[in-house]
Amino acid sequence: MASDRDTRLVECGVIRTVVRQPLEQRLVTLHDGVTELIVRHQPVALALEGVFYAKNVRTTITLGHTRGVILLAAAQAGIPVAEFTPATVKKTVVGSGRAVKGQVGFMVQKLLRLAAPPEPDDAADGVALALTYLLTGSRVP
Repeated sequence: MASDRDTRLVECGVIRTVVRQPLEQRLVTLHDGVTELIVRHQPVALALEGVFYAKNVRTTITLGHTRGVILLAAAQAGIPVAEFTPATVKKTVVGSGRAVKGQVGFMVQKLLRLAAPPEPDDAADGVALALTYLLTGSRVP
């Protein structure tokens, strides 16, 4: 990281979709949301959780669709993507690759000197991905 004083959280959250909508419409909502964030913040890279296999095959396939939409938005904007495994993120931010979500949120709060951990947990995970990119000195082509 450049310097602890230079690193600050600009925005975090989750993009919500309507569960009752067809998958393709939910993916459009996600793509539009990611694209809007890219336009607003002009990032130099995008950190994304690497592929993993969920016990539920349907969940694994849906996550694949979701990742594809995020990768598409990054590619359309010309933004390189750095991928990290969940264990790498936990090891980098918490110090243990087996950390639980609460520990990740707590360390995100401490590292960025926030009043509280980002919520929901998925938002804290996203911030942890960004911190992993910074803390590991990652560079993407």
